[in-house]
Amino acid sequence: MTTVAALLDVKGHSIVSVGAQASVLDAVRLMADNGLGAVLVTSGADVLGIFTERDVMRRVVAQGVDPAVTPVSTVMTAAVVTCLPATTLDECGAIMTSREIRHLLVADSQGLHGIISIRDVLAHRTAEQESTIRFLNEYMFSARG
Repeated sequence: MTTVAALLDVKGHSIVSVGAQASVLDAVRLMADNGLGAVLVTSGADVLGIFTERDVMRRVVAQGVDPAVTPVSTVMTAAVVTCLPATTLDECGAIMTSREIRHLLVADSQGLHGIISIRDVLAHRTAEQESTIRFLNEYMFSARG
């Protein structure tokens, strides 16, 4: 079973964050510039929450909030879900599905290691399945030779 630590070793450990007083507009621009669906909201070294595309739709657009003047901390998701580096990707998929979330912070007693998304989990599963299919194809066709 592949762990989150192994995924982060391939994906990278970089984390994009904004300060709590950054405007929603600045946060959305940062997300767009980096091709991300979420950014962490921080105050110094403390993680206060996560701001996601869902937050934009539900708490900004749907509510008619002005993104240029609204601090991201007022519309973020404060309840951040974390997992350990040793957590398997199957466990992460189950957590994301049951909690109806798309992002998990990876942290332990040594601190924050990164963030993974459901896209990362699905991409890894797809790559594993493609590898299995390739192996089985080679096995089946080489056995006939």
